[in-house]
Parts: sequence; C-alpha cells; structure tokens
Amino acid sequence: MMAEVLVIGSGGREQALAWRLTQSKGVTRVYVAPGNGGSRGRIENVDIGFEDVEGLLKFAQAKKLDLTVVGQEAASEAGVVDAFKTAGQTIFGPTKAAVKIESSKTFSKDLMAAQNIPTAEYKNFANAEDARAYAKSRPLPIVIKADGLATGKGVIIANDAAEIDAAIDEIMIEKAFGDSGSKVVVEDFLKGQEVSLHALCDGHQSVIFPASQDHKQINDGDQGPNTGGMGVIVPVAWVTDQQLAYVNQKVVQPALRGLREQGAAFNGCLYPGLMIDGDGIRVLEFNARFGDPEAEVYMRLLDGDLFEILVACARGKLAPSMVKWQPGFAVTVVIASGGYPGSYQKGLPITGIEQAEKLDDIVVFHAGTAVKDGQLVTAGGRVLNVTATGATLDEALDKAYTAVGLIHFDGMQYRSDIGHRPA
Repeated sequence: MMAEVLVIGSGGREQALAWRLTQSKGVTRVYVAPGNGGSRGRIENVDIGFEDVEGLLKFAQAKKLDLTVVGQEAASEAGVVDAFKTAGQTIFGPTKAAVKIESSKTFSKDLMAAQNIPTAEYKNFANAEDARAYAKSRPLPIVIKADGLATGKGVIIANDAAEIDAAIDEIMIEKAFGDSGSKVVVEDFLKGQEVSLHALCDGHQSVIFPASQDHKQINDGDQGPNTGGMGVIVPVAWVTDQQLAYVNQKVVQPALRGLREQGAAFNGCLYPGLMIDGDGIRVLEFNARFGDPEAEVYMRLLDGDLFEILVACARGKLAPSMVKWQPGFAVTVVIASGGYPGSYQKGLPITGIEQAEKLDDIVVFHAGTAVKDGQLVTAGGRVLNVTATGATLDEALDKAYTAVGLIHFDGMQYRSDIGHRPA
C-alpha cells in the first residue's frame, strides 16, 4: 500500500495527527492544509484554507488521496465532509448536520434532553432580556454560553447580577463572538472536576479513549481567563474503567442514536467534556473533533495503525480491537505568546526546539508557528505543545518541563503546575 493523506487544520492537533499518520505502514506522505511551521519530512503544508471546500476537494481529487482527516471543526461546519462524501472521497469527520452537536450549544442541549443524557439544568434564549431574567432567577454562579463556535472561549461563569449583565452584553449585544452569540444557553453551574473523554465513532460503534484532563485557565492554580487549553495529562488515574463504560453507554451511544434519528450519523471523534463529582457524571458540552491539546497526548500513547483506524471509522467498519494504548502516561505543556489569550505579538524568533527534542521521549508539536526567511517564528496565541511520555505521571512531567526550559522566545508563558490538580 502506498497511501497519501490530507489533514485539515493548522494547530498542534493537526501536527500530532499528521505525525502519527506518518507512522502508519504504507503512508508515504501527509499533507496539512494550511498547516504551520512544524511541517517537515513526510509532512507537507498545502496553502488551502480549512473552509475552502472547493479548493480542498480539487486537491484531494488531483492527488487521488486515500484519506482526508478533519482536524479543525470549522471545516465540517463549512460543509467539507458533505462535499467529499458526495464526490466519493474517503473522509474522517462529521457532516455539517452532525457537527451541530458542537457548533450549536442550543441544539446540543436539546439533544441531551431528548436522549436523557445527564447534563446541567438549562434554558435556551434568543432574547437578551429574557436570558438576563432567567439567569438572575437561578442559583449563583450561573453559566452563560454563546450558541455557536467561539474557539473554546464563548463560556462565561457569572458570580453576581453585574457579571450576568456583562456576560450577556458581551455575547448578545456587543457580539464579541459574532453570530455565535445570536443565541445563548443559560445553565446551572456544575461542581466537580472537569475531564475530557474522546470516542472514535463510525456512526454506530464507539470506542472510548482513556480519560484526559485539560488545564484551561492561563495561570497556575486555575486562575485567570479561559484559553483553548494550556496543558493535558492522560490517563487520569482516578477515573475508573466503570466510569468510562458508563460514559460510553449513557453519553456517547445515546448521542450517536439521537443524531442518527435526525439523519445525521456521526463519523469522527466525539469528545464530551464531563464534570465528575464523586459518582455523578454530567456532560458540560460536546465537541465533534479531537481536542487540542488532548490530541497531542493521545497520539503519543496510541498503539495501533491510525490510518487504518480512521479509514474504518469513515467507512462504518470500526472494530474496538483496532484501538490499543501503550502503558504509562503522556503529558503536554503548552507554551503561549505573552499576552495570550488577549492580544499578543507575532513574528518573534523561536529557539531551542531541536535541543528539546534530543531529550528522551520528547516530541514538540507546533501550533502557532510559521517560517519567515528561514527562521521559525511565533504566529499564534498557543505556539508550541511540548509532549513527553513516562512510566509515571511525575516522570512524564519532569521530562516535559526539562524540555520546556530549553525553548525560548520573547514573552513566552506557560503553566508550571500541569498535572498537579488534586484528585
């Protein structure tokens, strides 16, 4: 077999998927559209935007690609999967109808209610004043979510009436997230520990990954504003096999059933964010793709042929036996630009990655990077994902932070407490 693959997206997640795909037997080249400064060797960037449906399809047809993988959810929202399927192209990722489980929080919450998936009490609103009144009638704190895609930042926890007003103004009146804020979900605040679960799905069958835990806030101690994610550990030692089985049975399978009932069978990676409080497990939200930076740690521990697995998902032929995991732990520490998640400078030279990757068990996945005049420079908020594996969590973390210490660009910031959240 001589296979060529396209991965759609530009972040660390897409670099991790591309890196793992190059290790599949018979995969000779992986294209990433549009990619970033980390593509090298058998990974090659293609200058096509992830919402350019026609451009992506023409490229796939011209290259006679064996598989296309949607990393960036906006590609599904733009209709890339629908167009590829109509043209007979093998593609891993949800259709525009199926991706609504992520792209519309109101749709997702109503699906959960219809399928008895455990989640927070909620109401949906298209009117700002009605949303305000309801939010102020509920116990505090209260959670206000923009309906549409907001790159992980459209969720505000309000602790008093003034914060409720400010959140609804920001989302619905000022349109900080554009049309994503035309509607909001107002839901009760859930206590507990947040855990990320991923499941590979072929429309009917689902295979659950080990639990991972993201660190969303920018600063140590879970302080400061939310980000797209500042670091991840996998597995989460205190999440049991019984809890994983419960999530598959009571969360993932009902979601797949609900989507099929709406004529929107889900082929891809379904990623419920969960709140676990003792024995209680409830869904915060669904994502319709690999997490970022979760994909980076999963790709370090996956033991199986990713190309074969994703083709099987795309064709409705996923077998649980195809997905295995290496023992031990994997972690990623995200290095971000100074100022992120607010405004930040781009174009700053980056050094030290080659030295870091000479250390045992270190792989650095690029995210917000670019190459300018032969020099690797910063080009985004989250710049690099420094990943490490180890027999224990502490061993993996020690390796990762040693590697982080070798990397430099002006103003770089990272959390020093990844993996140290108490159970």
